[in-house]
Amino acid sequence: MFSGSFETEFGALELSIRLVVAAAFGGIIGYEREHRRRPAGLRTHMLISLAAASFTLLTAELIYEASEAPSLITIDPSRLIDAVIAGVAFLGAGTIIQSRGDVRGITTGASMWLAGGIGLAVGGGFYILAFATTMVGLVILLAVGYVEDRYVETGDDGADKD
Repeated sequence: MFSGSFETEFGALELSIRLVVAAAFGGIIGYEREHRRRPAGLRTHMLISLAAASFTLLTAELIYEASEAPSLITIDPSRLIDAVIAGVAFLGAGTIIQSRGDVRGITTGASMWLAGGIGLAVGGGFYILAFATTMVGLVILLAVGYVEDRYVETGDDGADKD
């Protein structure tokens, strides 16, 4: 048990594909943030999604190995999701800034959280869920962002609310 070998439940190719797909989907969200010159952009979102996928894959591998000795270990996979949510929320909170009563960075913080969810989905092998989440998130960022830019007042100093 916990041999540390190079053998995996999924195989090296599948692991690699999941990691690359997670980084790519996170990058799609990150590109929009980068384009708008937000504090967390392309690389940050890619890394968040990649890390979440890695944690998911690691958990799946540990569960697989632990299944060989079920009486020794009890595993609750949902704890992984809790840990990723908490970790990404901590990062997202760091992007939120309050200045003179104006709060900025909330959308970027939310998009970082989204990237974590995408990574969890890809790491779990739920490609369609990850793709759909990425596309819906991108539509929200682009379409709603366009409507906000065009029709919503930004305040006295003209600063964007995110």
